[in-house]
Amino acid sequence: AMAAERSLAMATCTAPVNIAVIKYWGKRDTDLILPINSSLSVTLHQDQLKTTTTAAASRDFTEDRLWLNGAEVDVGHPRIQACLREVRRLARKRRGGSEDTATLSLSYKVHVASENNFPTAAGLASSAAGYACLVSALARLYGVEDELSEVARRGSGSACRSMLGGFVQWQRGERPDGTDSLAQQVAPETHWPELRVLVLVVSGEKKPVGSTVGMQTSVETSPLLKHRAEVVVPERLAQMIQHIRERDFEGFGQLAMRDSNQFHATCLDTFPPIFYLNDLSRHIIALAHRYNAHHGHTKVPARTPRVPRHRGPPQVPMSPPVPPQVAYTFDAGPNAVIFMLADTVDEFVEVVRHSFPPATNGDQFIRGLPVGSAVLPQELVGAVVTEPMPGAVQYILHTKPGPGPQLVDDPSQHLLGADGLPRRRA
Repeated sequence: AMAAERSLAMATCTAPVNIAVIKYWGKRDTDLILPINSSLSVTLHQDQLKTTTTAAASRDFTEDRLWLNGAEVDVGHPRIQACLREVRRLARKRRGGSEDTATLSLSYKVHVASENNFPTAAGLASSAAGYACLVSALARLYGVEDELSEVARRGSGSACRSMLGGFVQWQRGERPDGTDSLAQQVAPETHWPELRVLVLVVSGEKKPVGSTVGMQTSVETSPLLKHRAEVVVPERLAQMIQHIRERDFEGFGQLAMRDSNQFHATCLDTFPPIFYLNDLSRHIIALAHRYNAHHGHTKVPARTPRVPRHRGPPQVPMSPPVPPQVAYTFDAGPNAVIFMLADTVDEFVEVVRHSFPPATNGDQFIRGLPVGSAVLPQELVGAVVTEPMPGAVQYILHTKPGPGPQLVDDPSQHLLGADGLPRRRA
C-alpha cells in the first residue's frame, strides 16, 4: 500500500488575477517573453477572482495531460511546455543531478487540472492567473522554491506579476537571457487597506485581436509605442511607485487613467489600428470624468455647461483635471476596472446602476464584496448620469488588492482524484 501511495504525488495551489496600472505592451523577445518596458500592477483578491490548479505525477501516467475547467486541452502548447520544462530543470538543478528515491521522479508524466472561479469569457486576463497557478502547483509538486516569476513569465508575460500579492513591478531587465526580467513586490496588499476595485463586465465577446498578435504588430508599426517604452514609462513607473508608497489616491488614480489612455492610443497608432475599447467603454470613461468633475466642483468653481446630446460617443468634460474620486483602467478588452477608496464605493455603484440599469431584477448585478445602499442627490444624477443604457453592463464585481499564490492543504480540494483524472464536480 505504501508503494502505491508514494507513486502518486499531488499538489494544489490557487493564484490571483492582476490588473496593470502601468501597462505592459510589446515584447523585445517573443520566445522568452521579455517586455520592451517595465510594468506595474495590482494583484486582486482571490476570494473574488482566482484560478485553482492541481498537479499530479505518477509512474502510472503514460503522458502529460491537462484539463481546463473540466475539458481536456492540448498539453503540447509551447508555453505550457516551457513552464513544465523550466520547473523540471530547476528541480534537477536543485537535486544536483542525483535522483533521491524519496523525491518525485522527474521522468514521471504529470496530469494537471485547472479551474477559474470566474467566467473566462469575462475578458479578465485569465492567462496571468492560469500560468502563475500552473507554475506554483508544479513547483510545489517538485519541491522547487526558486525565482518562480521567471518561469511564470515564460507562460504569459503578465503571469510573472501574479506570483506576488499587493502592488507588483515587473522589471524589464537588461539581459538577453531574461534572468533579470522578474517581478518584485512594491508593497503588500495590507499596505493600502482602503483601496477598492470595481470590475465592470461589459460583454463576454472575445477580444477583436489577441494580445500576443496585437502587441507585436504595435512593436513593428507604432512610433508612439517606441516613445512610450523609452521615454514615458520609466518616469511614470517611478511616480506610480511613489504614489503607492504614499497611498496618494489622487496621484495614483490620475496616472492610472493617463497610462490606460496612452496604451489605447498606441493601439490606435498601430497599423492597421486595434480597437479594444468599444462605445460602452467610452461611456464609462466619460461617466468617470463627469463624476470626478462633479465632486471637484466644490473646490473648482468652473462648471461644464450641459451640452444637448446628439449621436456619437459621449464627450468628456473639458475642464481642468480635478482630484479623482474614481480612476479607470482598461486592458486589451472592453471591461473597465475602476479604482476608488472604500468610502466612495456605495455612491459610485449607485451611479453605475443609474447609468446602466440592470437588465434582470439586479440581484446578481453586484458580486463580490458587499456594497451598501446609497441615495444619490438629484444634483449629482443631473450632472453625471446623462443617457441611461439599460443592460449594457452585465455585472459589477467588487474586490480589493489581495495576496499572491496560496497552497491548498485540504485534500478534498484537489481537482484530480486518486486515479489522476478530474473529479466530477457537483
